[in-house]
Amino acid sequence: MSIANDKKKIVILGGSYGGISTAHYLLKHAVPKLPDPKSYQLVLISTSLQTMCRPAAPRALISDAMFPQDKLFVSIPESFAQYAPGSFVFEQGTATALDHENKTVSVLLTKSDDSTSDEVKIAYHALVISTGASTPSPLLGFTRDETALKTSWVAFRIALAEAKHIVVAGGGASGVEVAGELGEHLNGRAGYGGARILPYLRPAIAETAEMYLAKLGVRTLHNTRVTAVVPAAAGTEEVAANATLTLDNGETLRVDLYIPATGAIPNTTFVSETLRCPDGRINTDASTLRVVGAGERVYSIGDASSAARPAIHNIASMVPVLCANIKRDLLLAAGQSAQAAGNDRIFKEDTRETQLVPIGRSKGVGAAMGMKFPSFLVWLIKGRDYWLWTTGNLWSGKQWTKES
Repeated sequence: MSIANDKKKIVILGGSYGGISTAHYLLKHAVPKLPDPKSYQLVLISTSLQTMCRPAAPRALISDAMFPQDKLFVSIPESFAQYAPGSFVFEQGTATALDHENKTVSVLLTKSDDSTSDEVKIAYHALVISTGASTPSPLLGFTRDETALKTSWVAFRIALAEAKHIVVAGGGASGVEVAGELGEHLNGRAGYGGARILPYLRPAIAETAEMYLAKLGVRTLHNTRVTAVVPAAAGTEEVAANATLTLDNGETLRVDLYIPATGAIPNTTFVSETLRCPDGRINTDASTLRVVGAGERVYSIGDASSAARPAIHNIASMVPVLCANIKRDLLLAAGQSAQAAGNDRIFKEDTRETQLVPIGRSKGVGAAMGMKFPSFLVWLIKGRDYWLWTTGNLWSGKQWTKES
């Protein structure tokens, strides 16, 4: 199935939580309610043919035996085979340029043999930017596609079998989770550079996490940052490389493996700087989720968006609001009156303390909606399989069967 030039295209960039959820929701609840549904085509573009439960990476990188692979990685095209022919198109590729004034996006498509073809320019009627963010370490998510991720895991696992000293840089959730998983797996050591770990959680919870890590043989270094890595590609392009790390306190560490888990960089370089915030995220109206200054019918959601703190629970809350506003804008563009199209729906982020962090396969710390959760409950909700139990309905669209 190919992109139809005679249809109004709703283009979604990004094939993870935000992009896939938005696509399902629009196909189920927005497009069918437009005056002429068959005149629209939803085009989903992702760098990878498969989507994955990205939060599971800290444990999945150790061994394929940690999770059932057919649940960890799911085909995007197969997830959308349920919709009417012509209503949906999937293209594997990378967005390279957005011309928001002329309403086009340029995409470098990927062929079946993983080679890239020429750029194509797609004219959009509506556009959703959900391109996410990339981690410094290619072990923790798609820096390109599923093949590249699995290749980096294989190389890391071979080196892990002989590793004695491992440094994990970064004290956010990913860094703590990686340290906990590796500590439990082989009693490794980890270093972190902030004043305390888990800055989104209250200090008492962070202290409990540090205690659990210590029991797994993980040493936490506070107020210390990695200032130099030799070789420079260690941990990023070369995941299995030995490395010499220089810390800002002058200490030098020689390590068998280095994992930089120091945050993520938004995948937004294809977007004009005029539409981006200083941190690289898309400048998004936090109430309506429309991109500020991008013209009509351009939106952003997820880690690429400035609308809320990057978190899966925030994305889940955004989807119904985003899709309701897209539907309203499409109805207005189709000639309906503002009264008939209804009012904007307003998103309001829940800023209460919410973060669950497994530490190994039996412990965890965290809070939700401002309430501290006991270790057992963190394990029960997330630590058992890092949210894998939730993704089946999400990828298939069953989570969005009812309009909410």
